[in-house]
Amino acid sequence: MNHFRLALAGLLALLVLLSAHPGGAQPSDDWSAIDRIVEDNIAAGNVPGAVVLVGRRGKVLYRKAFGSRSLKPQRTPMTPDTVFDLASLTKVVSTTSAVMDLVEQGKIRLADPAARYWPEFAQNGKARVTVRQLLTHNSGLPAFVNYYTRFGDPAKPGVQDQSAKVLEAIAGMPLTYPSDTRFVYSDLGFITLGEIVRRVSGEPLDQYVRSHVFEPLGMKDTGYNPGPELSARAAPTTERGGRPLQGAVHDPNAAVLNGVAGHAGLFSTIDDLSKFARMLLSGDGPASRRYPLSPATVRMMSTPHSAPNLPVRGLGWDIDSPYSWVRGDLMPLGSFGHTGFTGTWIWVDPYRETYVIALSNRVHPDEKGNANIMWPRIANVVASLSGEEPLAPRPRLEKSTVRVLTGIDVLQRDGFKALEGRKVGLITNRTGVNRQRASTIDLIHAAPGVKLVALFAPEHGIRAEADEFLSSTSDPKTGLPIYSLYERGRYRPTPEQLQGVDTLVYDIQDVGVRYYTYITTLGLCMEAAAEKGIRFVVLDRPNPNNGRTIDGPLLEPDLKGFASHYRLPTRHGMTVGELAQLYKGEFNINCDLTVIPMENWRRRMWFDETGVPWVDPSPNIRNTLQAELYVGIGMIEAANISVGRGTDTPFERLGAPWIDGNRLADELNRRRIPALSFVPIVFTPVTREFKGERCEGVEIRLHDREAFQGVRTAIEIQDALIRLWPDKAKIENNKRLIGSSRIVQMILDHRPVEEIVQSYAEDVRTFEKQRAKYLLYR
Repeated sequence: MNHFRLALAGLLALLVLLSAHPGGAQPSDDWSAIDRIVEDNIAAGNVPGAVVLVGRRGKVLYRKAFGSRSLKPQRTPMTPDTVFDLASLTKVVSTTSAVMDLVEQGKIRLADPAARYWPEFAQNGKARVTVRQLLTHNSGLPAFVNYYTRFGDPAKPGVQDQSAKVLEAIAGMPLTYPSDTRFVYSDLGFITLGEIVRRVSGEPLDQYVRSHVFEPLGMKDTGYNPGPELSARAAPTTERGGRPLQGAVHDPNAAVLNGVAGHAGLFSTIDDLSKFARMLLSGDGPASRRYPLSPATVRMMSTPHSAPNLPVRGLGWDIDSPYSWVRGDLMPLGSFGHTGFTGTWIWVDPYRETYVIALSNRVHPDEKGNANIMWPRIANVVASLSGEEPLAPRPRLEKSTVRVLTGIDVLQRDGFKALEGRKVGLITNRTGVNRQRASTIDLIHAAPGVKLVALFAPEHGIRAEADEFLSSTSDPKTGLPIYSLYERGRYRPTPEQLQGVDTLVYDIQDVGVRYYTYITTLGLCMEAAAEKGIRFVVLDRPNPNNGRTIDGPLLEPDLKGFASHYRLPTRHGMTVGELAQLYKGEFNINCDLTVIPMENWRRRMWFDETGVPWVDPSPNIRNTLQAELYVGIGMIEAANISVGRGTDTPFERLGAPWIDGNRLADELNRRRIPALSFVPIVFTPVTREFKGERCEGVEIRLHDREAFQGVRTAIEIQDALIRLWPDKAKIENNKRLIGSSRIVQMILDHRPVEEIVQSYAEDVRTFEKQRAKYLLYR
């Protein structure tokens, strides 16, 4: 129901608009702000040029070309009739339209398994993946596999058509997560949909969409593989294999598929897309006009269809997902649109019957541009100049306002009954606080009927932030002894320290990865409690990186240590309470265990969606972004590189004195690692690795945490380092963090990244089954 809450938001938006323009007064029709936005971005080098168009109720309100169509081999001006490689706009303009046209004809049903139309697709657990799940990116397919690297470019001499091999590989691959449990923006899902269109219609996707959509709309300059006339006025993108790409598809997988694919490959102009956008406004235009897709179909595409509790997507179209920030601040929830990698964008506001289209070739000439900076700013201008008051809004979408209660909140609310009459030893640190940020130490110390006997400090200490081995001491506030669980060679309570304790209580915020030492401390303290015959209570807390995602290899036994101690995958997707239950059930830690569960927490949640106050869990994880990046970047810090410790942004950067930041950024951006981009930087750590030394490297920018694949990212970075600097990068030092000597050796042997990722897929499936009986939350 969260997709369809009517709430007050729609009414409030209408009242705000009326108060801003009393009596229906019109805002000034001054579009010069768009001119300034685009010109500033051209001057900054974000794009060589662009074309922007705004339409409303059948009229074009603004249409202008800026800057240059090409900078190399010679500068040519941008013109309104420039043909652009649309990249992922292909997904909605071409593939979604073709699928929905076949739905209108009764030839496809959204709830049908994709395998009904492509039987080979049913392999390896995909038999129940539906057409709807493919359209909403909830299918379970991975985001991207580089088939260009695997199979080669068919445009090169001697390379045969490899499209059949690509489709065979997709049909045979397993799912990377259960359908409808995650949102992973997937090119492979739309390649699958393109193949379904071909099989159902009997025509290749390019021919079908041309005859059923583009020609009826008069989109004469739109299609795949443009001919010489259109290519001559196409905006170039970059080079591939020494060949400039002008009128040739930029996307490597679309290139392998001979330029015709469900996820990319379409070319068009601003005027053609304006005709398409008019169709999206519920039949905007002459009443007698018969559009290729009916108003009912357009409304169906542009309303939420993603699974409950997942980012909100329509059928193909984006509504309110991690990508929808490009709609800006003023476009209403319930508007919809999409972007393309090459620098293309369309957004539609059905409430005001307005649309905006902006096309650029930001990847020309060197793939270093960034058009996304412009889109939300332009969207704000368009929304503010929409003219008349909106029509009565359709159902609006609201963000969740749920308040999660952690274990200490529940324990306090219930009057500490679970600890009544107990003599408690408390394992905690500065993250042990309730919703009002009161310390768990102080709350239990003051609790009636409970005697707090001792405190136990994990790595980094109890109330402060230490980044070194700790000695036992006493707490100045309560006078209680503090026993260190992070002394050299000793990481668990001794029998003597447990004298007079009949209950150990654990309240520490984890970050969700195997190599974070707090969950080792959890298990070792459970072992000590079992040996002593005392009770063990876990006050549960959120996994800040959600409770769905499992990733990475299971720990190999000979790599067991303090940082990685139990046989878990890199990213376990469990809370500490759930982990405690798994430790007891799977690792034979037979203590008397009680978990005080949270209330209102759901597995889909990221930390900033819980309402729980953030406290830095360790000195170098200072915000939720760093916690998110840590699940990948933390895996590589044992090598001879800095991951930003000793700077203001740990885990948001990496580098070393021997790295060329420009080369590394170019290489990592070329790989198109999901959800990330990289910017060359120079920095000097003030502590830790390379203290006081000038390091070159990259700043890591995370664009979509749902699509971020931490383990894959760590593999890609290490592979890039040993290929660029084979005599300097010491990635073998990371084997304990990675948890697998086999994977380190595969990286050193230059095995393809996709092969390495697939090598631990069975580990992920094994652990997913193993953990199922210990989960406490949905």
